[in-house]
Order: sequence, then C-alpha cells, then structure tokens
Amino acid sequence: MSQPKRPALGRGLDSLISMDDVPARGTTAINDILLEQISPNPDQPRKDFDEEALQELASSIRELGIIQPLSLRKSGPSSYQIIAGERRYRAAIIAGLSSVPAYIRTANDSELTEMALIENIQREDLNAIEIALTFRKLIDQYSLTQERLSERIGKKRATIANFLRLLKLPAEVQLGLRDRRVDMGHARALLTIDNPSLQLKLYNEILKNGLSVRRVEQLAKAYQNGTDLQQSKASQQSKYTTNDFEILKKHLSMSFKTPVQFTCNAKGNGKITFPFKNADELEQLIAIFDSVNRTDN
Repeated sequence: MSQPKRPALGRGLDSLISMDDVPARGTTAINDILLEQISPNPDQPRKDFDEEALQELASSIRELGIIQPLSLRKSGPSSYQIIAGERRYRAAIIAGLSSVPAYIRTANDSELTEMALIENIQREDLNAIEIALTFRKLIDQYSLTQERLSERIGKKRATIANFLRLLKLPAEVQLGLRDRRVDMGHARALLTIDNPSLQLKLYNEILKNGLSVRRVEQLAKAYQNGTDLQQSKASQQSKYTTNDFEILKKHLSMSFKTPVQFTCNAKGNGKITFPFKNADELEQLIAIFDSVNRTDN
C-alpha cells in the first residue's frame, strides 16, 4: 500500500507556522522563556534586519509588550532555537526585556530551515537573493530535486528555477538585488543577456537612469541582438586576410594602370584611391570607368 503523500509545508500554513493566528504544532500553551536561553537559527534565510524598523518595533514592545509569541524548538535541557520571530527576539533585546512569550514545538533541521523560509516568504521579509540561496541550500544539503523541493514548500517548480537562476548573475548584480536596488523583473530581463559584461553594463544603466522593467527588457533584447550582430560581422571579416587585400590591390592597379591605394580598418570600413599625376592619366581613368559603366549597362 502506498504511503500517503506528505502535505507541502507551504500549504495550510495557518495550521503549521502562521504566527498570526494559530500556535505552532506541538503545544497550545504560551511559555515565558528567558532571552538568555534563546538563540537564533543559524540557517535563518533572512540575513538583513533593518535597524530603524527594529527600533520602531522595540518602542512598540515597550508600550504594548510582544503581542504575537515567538515559535521555538527545544535545542537543549534549558535552551531553545528560534523557528519564527527573530525580529521580535532582536527587538525584545533592544527593548530591555528579560523574557518573551513563546510556543514550543519539535522540528528536525530540515523542517526548521523549511519553516523559517516559508514563514519569511509568507511575510515577504526575504529579498530575492536570500530566497535563492536558501533554495540552493535546501537542494544541496538534503539532496532534493527542484520538483521535490516544490512539493515540500508548496511553490511551483518554475518559481524555484527562476530564483535559482538569479545566482548565475554577476556578484554586483546579486548584491543590488539583495539590497533591493533592482527588483526581480529587472533581474529576469538581465538574465536574457548571455554576456556577463553586458549584464553589468545594463545593470549600471538601471541604477543611473532608474529604468523601468519594460525599458530594461527592450534594452536587454537590443544588447543581445547587438552582440550577435557584432559576432556575425567578426565572422564575415575573418573571410578576408591581409594577403587577400594585397592581391585585390595589385589586381586593381593592373586593371587601371595606376598604383591603387587600398585601406581597410578593423571595423571593415575603408576606401580605394585611384591617384593620377596629370590630366592625361585622369582622362585615362575616366575612360576606364566609362567602359566599365557601358559594360554593366
């Protein structure tokens, strides 16, 4: 008989880790836990905490206390690790509290990371790079496929793939995404460009000119096509060597009975010069041009 499929952690969050409505599974009692007994989760996906926002939360806690309890798991005889609520924990320290209200539940390391990720995603606390790095960590650490991770956290596989692709961007762009200087729409447009140097060039244009996502999509397409065009031109130029130009120069000189000057630069631009010493040589050249023109007609 087949085993029942484990429900995705991303589904039914109100019964699992939503700190807004229902206590975490494993207890229905609110415990008062000393702050010195609590430690953050080292695998917490969220790495950046806005100091100004923490100060505002601390002020609120001084006035009203912590309205929403933290969610903790027991990590030792008298120690606990945060599942959800690290902002409240940090603000409580700033506010000078000695203890905080909390629900206690059990969770293994994999579940802890998953729950911390989902709780932050649901609150939109994480930036795109933090989410991408956590997806990568879950996949690598627990040997998950993107499909399996999709089932575990209740996110579409395409969503997971899109986040993981962000880790292929140049480091400078990833930092900009982490710091919310650009958003996911900009990043997805940059990913359509194959050349990292061009990705960086367009990224800097976004910062300098405040480009919209739509405009970046247009420019990314132009950048990509421009790169292909340059490669095509380079390929065409490779058909002609310096020796080929010398042969052409000699051929023209013999045909027009004058030392033809022939130049061509790296971009394929150039000119052919027909020098003459006197009026007679000029008339001779004109006659040759006229004969060629009559032949063409």
